[in-house]
Amino acid sequence: MLGFGSIGQGLLPLILRHIDLPKDRITIVTAEQRGQEVAAEYGIRFVVEAATRENYRDLLTPLLAKGDFLLNLSVDVSSVALMRLCQELDVLYLDTVVEPWLGGYTDPSLSPSERSNYAMRESALALREASRGGPTAVTAHGANPGLVSHFVKQAMLDIARDTGAPVANPPPASDRAAWAKIAQGLGVKVIHIAERDTQVADRPKKPGEFVNTWSVDGFVGEGCQPAELGWGTHEKALPADGCRHETGCDAAIYLLRPGASTRVRTWTPLEGPFHGFLITHNESISIADYYTVRDAAGNAVYRPTAHYAYHPCDDAVLSVHEFAGKNWQLQPEKRLMTDEIIRGMDELGVLLMGHARGAYWYGSRLTIEQARRVAPHNNATSLQVTAAVLAGVVWAMENPREGLVESDEIDHARILEICAPYLGDVVGVYSDWTPLQDRAALFPEALDEGDPWQFSNIRVV
Repeated sequence: MLGFGSIGQGLLPLILRHIDLPKDRITIVTAEQRGQEVAAEYGIRFVVEAATRENYRDLLTPLLAKGDFLLNLSVDVSSVALMRLCQELDVLYLDTVVEPWLGGYTDPSLSPSERSNYAMRESALALREASRGGPTAVTAHGANPGLVSHFVKQAMLDIARDTGAPVANPPPASDRAAWAKIAQGLGVKVIHIAERDTQVADRPKKPGEFVNTWSVDGFVGEGCQPAELGWGTHEKALPADGCRHETGCDAAIYLLRPGASTRVRTWTPLEGPFHGFLITHNESISIADYYTVRDAAGNAVYRPTAHYAYHPCDDAVLSVHEFAGKNWQLQPEKRLMTDEIIRGMDELGVLLMGHARGAYWYGSRLTIEQARRVAPHNNATSLQVTAAVLAGVVWAMENPREGLVESDEIDHARILEICAPYLGDVVGVYSDWTPLQDRAALFPEALDEGDPWQFSNIRVV
């Protein structure tokens, strides 16, 4: 295990519970002492040494033999470099995000396109051909990206059933063309990863402190990247600050502003309508790409708009406002909310919009009490990630020669089966909500009332 922050600490007991292997076959390599007491609790070897561009091969190669597994839960370590190493050593691999080397998210010498998740995903996919038939490398498989891609498939099957067009035999995940045809046939125009975190701690955020229920560094890195979204074929006009990428699959665009300062309208069953941050994520691009239908000439004739719409816990929202007010200079103190959480839940799901039933949210409602009852060293947010990482590891072990695969290409039923005990209440809820609801009541707004599902209606300006 490379990296041992909140996800590593929450994942370790799940690995020991579900995967039968001697404890002396597990080594944790991490850049800091944090989590050492958790490793000691389980009797796991703990090595404190940062993996860098200069030393990662010398550091990791002695620990990896053919058939081993490198579980990458680190930040500031290149996922592409690690995947290449694993292919050379015949080692299985999984990460939760395509991560660059230190500084890659905010390097001013790189263009916004070059430091986008789109570019990072393309750099990972460039390894696909060389990896065919080699050890499985699962890229970007946590809660989101990862679990939410499996939610999307189940949501589509539910909508098909409920609109009189049931899919008797769902195609394998490898048949992306068939799944894209299902999405097109249903008329899905927009897919949000719609998440509302309501967890509350027994002490409030202090001035000068960034508080979050999962990795502060991870959230800050994502929040400072350009806002990114998969760009649907139903969209009428590119946003004024929107840009296309010059290379790659062309399934997504980016905005010339950070995700942590970009808000969108969305909906979850318990919260109802709310504003979320349009934080860049790999799944915004991979989902849009996976569900693209092309004509004989290769032109996209159908694609949904896809993006993250995230309302973190209230203290994290305050942290983001303070962070932005300091012109994206991080606060001197960081705090990960764990034992001090006293109530709340993470409502994480996918909201599919524009089909015959309007909008359909499918996902996990996990309370802090449920999380603590089923797994130690987790909160409601981390457990949705650690359960999905566990499922990805198990799937890779069951399918060890698949080369590089994305979440969308993995059997959704198998992943959901493994995750189910750790997701709290998994529900699907229809809604008549649209982003036009209750608009222009106090002030006039420029709205496209002919098509509620235009991004221009969804974005908060």
